[in-house]
Parts: sequence; structure tokens; C-alpha cells
Amino acid sequence: MLNIALPKGRLGDKVYQLFSQLGCGCPELEQGGRKLVFENPEEGVRYLLVKPGDVAIYVEHGAADVGVVGKDVLLETRADVYELLDLGFGACRLAVAAKKGWQEDLSLPLRVATKYPNVAKAYYDSLSRRIELIKLNGSIELAPILGLSDVIVDIVETGTTLKENGLEVIATVAGSSARFIANKASYQFEKDTIDRICAGMRERI
Repeated sequence: MLNIALPKGRLGDKVYQLFSQLGCGCPELEQGGRKLVFENPEEGVRYLLVKPGDVAIYVEHGAADVGVVGKDVLLETRADVYELLDLGFGACRLAVAAKKGWQEDLSLPLRVATKYPNVAKAYYDSLSRRIELIKLNGSIELAPILGLSDVIVDIVETGTTLKENGLEVIATVAGSSARFIANKASYQFEKDTIDRICAGMRERI
């Protein structure tokens, strides 16, 4: 049975529809409820509903054979998995934002608030810029408003939230979209099945 890590929420719903079109449907999953594991023995698939940020961890450690996760998560977690396909949806970008009119003082370490400390560190290391990292888990936009940080590094989709809080994008770090990933060992054992799914996805995106 192929174990598929499915991110909860809108992305997961879209991903499941794609799997279903490929003959990997699971009627029990479509009924909803609070269960986290759904099986369809006839199709040989088992779905695991997990938080989007945890998909890569489940796949890397073999609890799931394949999964779909945002590129931003892969960049942050540096998960040791095969990235097989860019699905194109869930497109956004990792960006640096600051208060409108903010002026950088290059003589001081830059205070950076973010949910993506590894991404932020790698980006500023590439610029040889000294920084002070401030790890936050939510409401990142508050940090520069309240003077906790100079800038933030965060996911930006439309930019509306930034604008409503008096912030603006000053640099793009990386693009992000949904990626189909596989556990390295699972891919060796289930290569034909996984390649078939991957090819079917490629035809439909």
C-alpha cells in the first residue's frame, strides 16, 4: 500500500482531487470527519492527513512514501527527499518586507523576524550581511511595526496583508509552489507506481 502524506486545508483538497483523477481515490476520505488515516485497499493507497509544515518530515522518515508540500517548507526544513515535480499551484514567494520608507543602517546587524530562520540565514549569508534572527510563529507583520525587528522574511501571496499593515516588499528571496516529493528508499521500491503517478500529474497540471 502506498502511503500518501496529504496536507490539511485547501492545498490538500486540491491535491486529493489530482490523486483521485489518477485512480487513487478514497471514498472514506471524501466523507470528511476527524480521522487522520484513510485507506482504499482496492486502489492500494493510504492517505495520512498532516499539517502542511510536517509533510516533508513524514516523507523523509518513511512514515509516508510520497507527499505534496510547499517549496518554502523544503527550503526551511532541508528535508532529504526526492523533489519529483513542481505542481504549479499554491504559488507564492518568500520575501523580505519592511515598513514603508525604512532605511537600512549597514553599520548595525539587521534584525530579522521570521518563521523561516534557515531560509533567512542562508539568504543573508549569501549577501555577507550580519543579522540577528528573531524566530516567531505567527503575526510576523507585527515585528517591524512594534520595533521588534527591522525586517521580516515571510511568505507573500498577494501582498494585501503587508499593505494593510504599512509594510512593503523590499526583496524576493525565493519562489514557492506545491511540490510532489518522495521518500528516497520508497522511490527505489515503488518506482513504477510513483513514476506513473508523477507522469499522470504532469499531464494534468
